[in-house]
Amino acid sequence: MAGKFFDQWQIGDKLTHDIRRTVTETDNLLFTTMTHNPQPLHLDVEAARESEFGQILVNGTFTFSLMVGLSVGDTTLGTLVANLGYDKLVMPKPVFLGDTLHATSEVIALRESKSRPDAGIVTFLHEAVNQRGEVVCRCERSALLRKTPD
Repeated sequence: MAGKFFDQWQIGDKLTHDIRRTVTETDNLLFTTMTHNPQPLHLDVEAARESEFGQILVNGTFTFSLMVGLSVGDTTLGTLVANLGYDKLVMPKPVFLGDTLHATSEVIALRESKSRPDAGIVTFLHEAVNQRGEVVCRCERSALLRKTPD
């Protein structure tokens, strides 16, 4: 189990996740079509060339999902009860086919669960960063984690 229990986290803990991922055309095409998103900027090379970006723009919800996925192994794998919410989601820079992303996480809040004495809520600030060092996605994730078993 790679994730940590609630009581193993401290506010200010920071992680740079080792796994990186280069976004491919297949990733973008499959995710976009599986989620029934008809946005031409994600699917139509000619429409994308005519846009301000000049090329296919990677689906933002894929970028968000990849960012969270890259963080799971080091944060909540094996200790998660439930993700409670995602807040303050922003995408300050676009992601293009061929960009390589890595993720960072910081614990920004901890709270004992009021209804579950065996669990607590950790709030992470996750960021996805491209190969140029630009933050392309950021959000806060609240996760209900089990406490270390007795």
